[in-house]
Amino acid sequence: MKQLSGPELHAHQTAPGAAALLLLDVREDWEVQLAPVTVSGLRCVHIPMNEIPAHLAELDPAQPVVCICHHGARSAQVVAFLERQGFDAVYNLAGGSDAWSMQVDSSVPRY
Repeated sequence: MKQLSGPELHAHQTAPGAAALLLLDVREDWEVQLAPVTVSGLRCVHIPMNEIPAHLAELDPAQPVVCICHHGARSAQVVAFLERQGFDAVYNLAGGSDAWSMQVDSSVPRY
């Protein structure tokens, strides 16, 4: 499984000519409302983990995807699922929104 740290994702997004990534937030609605994560230049999509199979057709297997949850466990499960569905460029954001808050953007509330 491929992983990116928060600082690696931030560096990627600030690099000239960076490939377009999709940030797939697999947290529950209340978590996204409590601590929204936005990454400049990334299209963000929120689909709770248990709804991913029903929304699979909405995701493009050719688009690189970075999955995020609270600490990285649920998003790792989604990455494994997407890899089994033929997604090649799918990454887990190591440490999730909590690590993002501590390492990159302290304005994201920790919970």
